[in-house]
Amino acid sequence: MLKFIFMLMTLMYFVESWALVQTGLLFTFFITALLCNHDFKIFSLGLSLGMDHLSFILVLLSIWIMALIVISSTQVKMSFNFPSFFLMTNLLLLFFLVLTFSATDYLFFYIAFEASLVPTLILILGWGYQPERIQAGVYMLFYTLFASLPLLVSLLFMYKTCGTLSISSEYNISGVNFISMIWFISSIMAFIVKLPMYFFHLWLPKAHVEAPVAGSMILAGILLKLGGYGLIRILPIFSEMNKNISWLWISMSIVGGFFVSVICLRQVDMKSLIAYSSVAHMSLVLGGLLTNTWWGVNGATVIMVGHGLCSSGLFCMANMVYERTGSRSLLVNKGLLNFMPSMALWWFLLSIGNMAAPPSINLLGEINLIMSLVGWSKNLMLGICLLSFFSAAYTLYLYSLSQHGTYSSTVNSCCSGKVREYLVLGLHWLPLNFLILKGSLIMPSFCLMCFMTGPMDHNYKLAQCIFNFYFNFQKN
Repeated sequence: MLKFIFMLMTLMYFVESWALVQTGLLFTFFITALLCNHDFKIFSLGLSLGMDHLSFILVLLSIWIMALIVISSTQVKMSFNFPSFFLMTNLLLLFFLVLTFSATDYLFFYIAFEASLVPTLILILGWGYQPERIQAGVYMLFYTLFASLPLLVSLLFMYKTCGTLSISSEYNISGVNFISMIWFISSIMAFIVKLPMYFFHLWLPKAHVEAPVAGSMILAGILLKLGGYGLIRILPIFSEMNKNISWLWISMSIVGGFFVSVICLRQVDMKSLIAYSSVAHMSLVLGGLLTNTWWGVNGATVIMVGHGLCSSGLFCMANMVYERTGSRSLLVNKGLLNFMPSMALWWFLLSIGNMAAPPSINLLGEINLIMSLVGWSKNLMLGICLLSFFSAAYTLYLYSLSQHGTYSSTVNSCCSGKVREYLVLGLHWLPLNFLILKGSLIMPSFCLMCFMTGPMDHNYKLAQCIFNFYFNFQKN
């Protein structure tokens, strides 16, 4: 299957047809969904590649978002801004992402994880907007590399100690001492920066603001999910150490998410506000993952999929406004309801999805995460309440300030929307809201039980009974 995907991408590059690339990516998504069975535990593809339920979800998400990126980046083709090289860069990035999510060896995973940084950097430097894109690219490069080198040392030390780097191997680092704590921190730091957690997030707003729409969509839709995926894979090895110091990371993530939510209320740049909201959402994902519970892993996976669709759609709409008015400032782009009335509906639909309103899958994910965090410690209730409240506050701030108010005198007239743009937004919104009808497709914990240890086992029987009742109710 992986060979088929690679050959199809190579063929699409040589043909250099924009429409063929769009069709080919959607066809690849369809073929991948058909060839993979939803009930597999580990599906071997050979060459240290394989899939389980979690990998399958994120591979499908990667192909879907990349297809939407190509459709929404037609301006690159219209302006003759190296369109063939742009397509090649995006397809190369997709190839590395598929390798990352399909790797069954930790070292192979690390190599593919780092390789995805290069096409992203090319996208920001080659098709970015302002001259500050060089600084943004350097920030992203050095933040990621600085945190990733300890992970490489950790993996080599793990191979020397355990004799294998296979993800499916059931080994656990026992003991709580200074060496194991340094080992644990160096292993998860790369994923915490990639997620990113508060204190390590400064590269993300810069990269989003300076990146083209393709860079912003792939950053929000897929690359941030590499951090959550890596934590799911690496935490079972350090379950005993995680139990002892998880309080530190969870506290930092919840408090940091609250601070970032407040910072969102001070932003005047659309893309900057959406970028900071990504940090707030991922802080909740980090807290849920570090509780190491059944609810936490399920909720984190659902939020990663929901946030990838919702945030990518919001960045796409911000780019549509920028193409018409030449500005992303909320002070300039006021009263857009007067100029783009039909587009205001999509702003509303994706905004309520961003604040986890029903029926989006973000609501399902946040319910799971809140249950895992409150079950871990009731003291987190205040922080979770503040985080949820300000998440709704900055989303309403974005929607009301951009759509209502007195429009700027510099904006005379503009097109309300094109069929291509409505298609992109619709393909973001439909899976975001209709996947909740079949939540079992995006809840991978039944297949992850062989990897997870610790408190998850105690919650498994109760959670299984509840969700079996829920799914049987849906079928009937």
